[in-house]
Amino acid sequence: MPVSAARAAAFDVLLQVEQEDAYASELLHSSRYLKLSNTDHGLATELVMGVLRWQSLLDERVEAHSSRSLDKLDRQVLIALRLAAYQLLFLDRVPAHAAVDESVELVKRARKRSAVPFVNAVLRKLAVQPREKLPPWFAHPLWLVERWTSSCGCDAAQLICSYDQRAPETAIRLSDPTAEAELEQRGIRLAPGHLLTRARRVVHGDVSNTQAFREGRIAIQDEASQLVALLVGRGVNVLDCCAAPGGKTRVLAERNPEANIVAVELHPHRARLLRKLVSADKVRVIAADVRTLPLSARFDRVLVDAPCSGTGTLARNPEIKWRLKPDDLLNLQGRQIAILQAAMKHVVHGGSLVYSTCSLEREENEEVVEKALAADQSLHLLECRPELVRLRDEGELAWRDPDSLTCGPYLRTIPGVHPCDGFFAALLGRT
Repeated sequence: MPVSAARAAAFDVLLQVEQEDAYASELLHSSRYLKLSNTDHGLATELVMGVLRWQSLLDERVEAHSSRSLDKLDRQVLIALRLAAYQLLFLDRVPAHAAVDESVELVKRARKRSAVPFVNAVLRKLAVQPREKLPPWFAHPLWLVERWTSSCGCDAAQLICSYDQRAPETAIRLSDPTAEAELEQRGIRLAPGHLLTRARRVVHGDVSNTQAFREGRIAIQDEASQLVALLVGRGVNVLDCCAAPGGKTRVLAERNPEANIVAVELHPHRARLLRKLVSADKVRVIAADVRTLPLSARFDRVLVDAPCSGTGTLARNPEIKWRLKPDDLLNLQGRQIAILQAAMKHVVHGGSLVYSTCSLEREENEEVVEKALAADQSLHLLECRPELVRLRDEGELAWRDPDSLTCGPYLRTIPGVHPCDGFFAALLGRT
């Protein structure tokens, strides 16, 4: 029997994620899968993200019915087993025989025919097992759950884990207010943003297939990410470090239409993509390392959205939790401190800098700020709360309680506690 387009796509994406450390969301939206029907693309996305969110649980269930250790299996065989296991355990609308038969065919398609009897036997056993309702932290590495329990408390840790295991809402930012009516005419249903007045949540429909999206009049961007960019404020000369993929750069350009904006991106191919996203007459894009930035200019507003572990975005990027190791946090910290210290040198007197990550980990957040300020005392830490109040008074912030978005002087959103990704931001000033 032929393998369905959706399952074939899901298998190929999962294999690429496994073998190349690729990101599933980027692969699913790549040109390779544009020809999938909306139905097939939706099922492929459900399968890929479901497998990645529940991977440890799926492996546990497969291994319980397997005569072989999973680490002895070929990657293609293990991925086919995970795909079937996810469908059998989580998807009511997929018949068991279809999940089993198509995964067997995927093994054949991968030229692993010798494994067919083994795969068939494991899945037939799994198909008759009763479903269990398990707490979401079963599908998280224990070390992460223990960290969050220690830093945020047990209740918040449970909320984080629960949030990670669901498909997050799609949020957009309206650069053109007229686009909203246009989207609704296309059958796309929107709801107000949770945090921001110019954000909308997509209740139904795919905005990525609309003309408004292609023309850049709307942008898909988590509300906490938008809020970080708004926290930068207004300036005459604006520097955006580590700028790709460019969502925050767009917000800076929108908020500062007359400013001189420089966006720096380390990787040339990502810089090229950034140039396509932002208007060339508003933003100067430079492919360079911020730590050795070839600019002598100083700026009154600087954003350092540093490369990080991404533990605040596991609902969107579940593969991160299976790759990340505790030692990675300190390795990232060294790079983050170097980037922040280099960016601090470009802040003029009276100017300010926002340091941000989409990480929940103290090593990448408070510790980076503390160590950078200890090494360069020409800048000092400012409270984020007054800026949030300003955004509320200006009509940008819809969230009623700015205090709940802060942790001490810092901006802090926590998935599940807040209806968005987990972001951290610190505001630094030079007097």
